[in-house]
Amino acid sequence: MAQIFPPWWNKLPLAAALAGVLVPALAVAGVWYFFSPWYTDVGYRPAQPVPYSHKLHVGELGLDCRYCHASVEISSVANVPPTQTCMNCHQVVKRDSEVLAPIRDSASSGRPMRWIRVHELPDYAYFTHRSHVAAGIGCVTCHGRVDEMVTVTQMAPLSMGWCLDCHRNPAPHRRPVSEVTNMKWTPPRHPQLRLAQLERERPVNPPTDCSGCHR
Repeated sequence: MAQIFPPWWNKLPLAAALAGVLVPALAVAGVWYFFSPWYTDVGYRPAQPVPYSHKLHVGELGLDCRYCHASVEISSVANVPPTQTCMNCHQVVKRDSEVLAPIRDSASSGRPMRWIRVHELPDYAYFTHRSHVAAGIGCVTCHGRVDEMVTVTQMAPLSMGWCLDCHRNPAPHRRPVSEVTNMKWTPPRHPQLRLAQLERERPVNPPTDCSGCHR
């Protein structure tokens, strides 16, 4: 009697078993990555109403972060600079530039500039810049080398797991408070001595329980 099915059909149960294992695993891995902040948020680089180069202003001209983000040491937010902060320089520098026309219009009309926020945490997450600056966490830790960015780009996922990794072991990310805004700061030759000194001068105990960030 002739065979109804070809011999290779005998391998179908094995193929089905492998597919039953691999397909769900690949689906979970795909969702875990493509729905994670590492994929959805890192690299976010919105076009602003007026192009502002941190590479020029911070990297080349040497402006301190706190000139524009003046409340970062005393407030939970870093604040977006008001138009007058821009006009402090641009009343004289490039005062007729077409690119800066929205800034001049904002200054003359009193209507604030509508900058697009790059780094944004959900409302249910409590975060304060003041505490992190006081603990000696440098701007570069969360924001990357902003002094090299022509357009500000999100470099860290800002996810709960990412924050908890630092809260559980903050020592490698700490530096003297005087160096918090220094993008080019490098640890001294003996990092363990530095960390020990920081712990003596300014001990920290960041929360790792839910109420620390969800209040």
